[in-house]
Amino acid sequence: MNLDLFLEILGIDSTSGQERGLAEFLKERLGMSGQAGPFDSAQGPEIHEFEVGDGTVNLLLDWSGTGKPGFVFCTHLDTVPPYIPPSVDLVKKGDLLPDGKKAEEDDTIIKGRGSCDAKGQLFSMFLACQRLSREGYKDFGLLLLAGEETGSHGAKAYTKNNPGGDFVLVGEPTDNCLASASKGTKAFEVTIPGRACHSGYPEHGASAVERFVDLMNTLKLVEFPTDPILGPTTWNVGDLVSSNPQNILSPETRFRIYFRTTFATDELIQNKLLGASPKGSVIQAFGGDTPMTYFSEVEGIHSKPVSFGSDAPRLEKFARRAICGPGSILTAHTDKEYVLVSDLQKAVEQDIKIFKAVTKETI
Repeated sequence: MNLDLFLEILGIDSTSGQERGLAEFLKERLGMSGQAGPFDSAQGPEIHEFEVGDGTVNLLLDWSGTGKPGFVFCTHLDTVPPYIPPSVDLVKKGDLLPDGKKAEEDDTIIKGRGSCDAKGQLFSMFLACQRLSREGYKDFGLLLLAGEETGSHGAKAYTKNNPGGDFVLVGEPTDNCLASASKGTKAFEVTIPGRACHSGYPEHGASAVERFVDLMNTLKLVEFPTDPILGPTTWNVGDLVSSNPQNILSPETRFRIYFRTTFATDELIQNKLLGASPKGSVIQAFGGDTPMTYFSEVEGIHSKPVSFGSDAPRLEKFARRAICGPGSILTAHTDKEYVLVSDLQKAVEQDIKIFKAVTKETI
């Protein structure tokens, strides 16, 4: 497997908000005005560019020649910060990998931001498209979306302004398994009021920080029903702000809370949060996605539920949706992110297999 293109892609900082540079590189590098690309003899795609509206762009690499391919491979251009440049090393069978697993064979490991989320998917999907083109297939494309990591802005814009198709295969790090189902998401901004006073006399005020701690302890005791398919509901707090000096009780605490919901809890979350929040709290809902089931039945490809979100729920104009890709979600978004060349090779073969199983297209 020639890794030059992959390393070029990994060498471009496309952390969320900066992914336009990667899109421009790919447009120039992969389109070649519809002529044969520099990587093999396959016919290059037509490339269509779509403004998202926030300075970023989506790209559709189209081998169908119609601008409306029936089968679409899809992944995202942006990565989470911070940018980590790529590195390549050889590993021997039994060597310890960054996540503690052992290499199952002699292999090559590629580290760096995006290696498995989701530039590895971009690279393997492009190679699958090249193979399909060489074999004479035409009704497919590769859709590259901006802003997945910050709210699926690219997917929302594409769905609003463009047609869908028969099938979309979304690339995410699933250990090369087809996702049978995924959790939903619900996001809220919560503002908890307090009453400032001199911290030497706390009885004359009310600390918003203490009220925040009370809310966290209350939520920990909430017994959300366990879903038989997606398991437990989880939540996380971020963007936590209380700007009071240390010698003054906090007059206000503000934060985001993000729930990973299941089929059993998706409709319960907002009422549970309202019921647990301190008196006077202001809660603003920022939406999210509902839990979903996906196409996951291809002979020889294992399937499993996943607990992360993706662009898939926002690609509503596609009749059927699936999620699959190389790498592990457990190293994505960390400084241990990596992908093995053997996993990339397996992903290429599986992408082709999924395309042929779904379309049963004749050349």
